[in-house]
Amino acid sequence: MQNQDPKNLLLQIVGILEKLNISYFVTGGIAVLIWGRPRFTADIDIVVEVREKDLFPLKSALKDLSSFGYIELDAMKDALHQNSEFNYIDGNTGMKVDFWILKNSKFDQLRLKRRQVKNIFGSDIYFTSAEDLILIKLQWFKESESSRQKEDIISILKITSIDEAYIEKMIKELDVAKELDVAEVWKQVKEEYKK
Repeated sequence: MQNQDPKNLLLQIVGILEKLNISYFVTGGIAVLIWGRPRFTADIDIVVEVREKDLFPLKSALKDLSSFGYIELDAMKDALHQNSEFNYIDGNTGMKVDFWILKNSKFDQLRLKRRQVKNIFGSDIYFTSAEDLILIKLQWFKESESSRQKEDIISILKITSIDEAYIEKMIKELDVAKELDVAEVWKQVKEEYKK
């Protein structure tokens, strides 16, 4: 198995999604690399807006990346019907790609609408916005209490300018206000940089 930089696999996956006209955006650790500090990530997280008719062509295209790649059509169908996730394991690198089904919730629809294009090695790739990455990490923290989520949020706030009004509004709507006082952390970060 090759030890490959995740961005090469990401470029291949994005090429497939665009060829199949599947709307997507990258989130998780790879998005933190774009909006925050560099850190190790063992997988690629992509939110996709797929329909039943997209599943078989997507499975076939992913299988074409490597004869040893692993993906199950039944798992894809289950994920679609349960608004959850399915996985692809790349046979060349052993890397896992988590495909998260875009939900019909207000927040997920906003995330898709607010996605932002970043040019990576000459290719335009859609990433979740910095604000929505903070918000989803607050939701993940609420579920898992993983300190990594807070560390990622703080790194994003240190590096990227964010829309404060949007964050404050959505923190209340998503009921994650008590998970982390983003406004207070942001204020501390700003004070740090004034010194």
